[in-house]
Amino acid sequence: MGYEGGMEHDAHPVPSDVREVVKGVEVRPVNAAEQPLWDRLMQQHHYLGFQGMIGESLRYVALYQDRWLALLGWSSAALKCGVRDQWIGWTQALKLQRLPLLANNCRFLILPGVRVPHLASRILALNLKRLSHDWHLSHGHPIWIAETFVDPELYRGTCYRAAGWAFLGHTRGFAKNHDIYTHHGRIKSVLVRPLRQDFLRKLSDPGFPPPLKPRLFNMKLSENDAYLLQKALLTIPDSRMPRGIRHHRLAILSIAVCAIICGAKSFDAIAQWGKACTQKMLKRLGCRKKPGTDFYEAPSEPAIRRFLQSLDGRAVDSAITGWLESIIGVGVAIAVDGKTLKGARTPDGRQMHLLAAFLHQEAAVVAQALVPSTTNEIKVVKQLLDPVPMEGSVATLDALHTQQQTARYLVEEKKSRLPVHGQG
Repeated sequence: MGYEGGMEHDAHPVPSDVREVVKGVEVRPVNAAEQPLWDRLMQQHHYLGFQGMIGESLRYVALYQDRWLALLGWSSAALKCGVRDQWIGWTQALKLQRLPLLANNCRFLILPGVRVPHLASRILALNLKRLSHDWHLSHGHPIWIAETFVDPELYRGTCYRAAGWAFLGHTRGFAKNHDIYTHHGRIKSVLVRPLRQDFLRKLSDPGFPPPLKPRLFNMKLSENDAYLLQKALLTIPDSRMPRGIRHHRLAILSIAVCAIICGAKSFDAIAQWGKACTQKMLKRLGCRKKPGTDFYEAPSEPAIRRFLQSLDGRAVDSAITGWLESIIGVGVAIAVDGKTLKGARTPDGRQMHLLAAFLHQEAAVVAQALVPSTTNEIKVVKQLLDPVPMEGSVATLDALHTQQQTARYLVEEKKSRLPVHGQG
């Protein structure tokens, strides 16, 4: 029994000429009208059933002369996979940032009645040729690596290997259910297929910006994390007039810091992030209850904008970098580099140039200082690094900083180590 145009029928049996079918098979995404049939067939015939896909997803159908031969489902990549993460060589911070560049082949079903040698590997190859382009059209970014998990007790993954997929190892036998990992003991074989060259270098290089659209992420902040954040923010003064204040400064600052960490790039995005928070999260961030109700409310965009524009930038920078240091500590490698800010000007109209201290492994800025227009980065290094604990860390700097005074300061005062070659 076949499937043509979304309808079950038996009018077009699979031809006996295997080469004709393999050569003529087509793989394309299903349309909205076909999705219910796709879901029903997957639920009915796949050994795992089907309840839906996680995160960003795409559904494909492989067909020959309008007859449905196979179904493929792609979803967001697994959050944790030890052998894959080790193979890529990325840190936890980079993984969370760049995981959307991976997609998981969570379902692959050859429909009943279809028996064509070499068809499965051909379908996989055709699907991979268009996967990244289709994903970009649907979700706004490409796919660099395809992954899948195969149960070795049931399958050997032969069609994947024939299509050029590489075996990396096995999982540890855990399953995720509502953020809780439980051990079920059934390990899976991990196979991957790169979709572009130099993917490993670009995925693991903190200095390479991934081709991802900015998007807001959720944040889980425990009561202790919220307490430590607000304790650090207490040092930031409130310049508002007491009359008319509706939201406590710590609530606005906490929401702004968390939203920016999660990807917010504007006042409006910060306000949207706050409105999307749960009641428990708003309570932890110090938000007030809406008058006459028991519901916590996030500050509006105008309230956030007016308050943040009135702050002392240096006080904010000092408080936040101190909080980051208390959470992640200081890494074994600290890079010092300067950048001219796009679209930012000093009161005299000159472009702003910042010198920053950046942690290699954690992908985080722990300190930054403004370079005055009357001098250069050399004169600002000490001011930048004085509050940063660096004992035992390796410091890398541009060739501009190969100065005896700077080297003496780093080695003798900061107790850091200099690499044989600077990053410049």
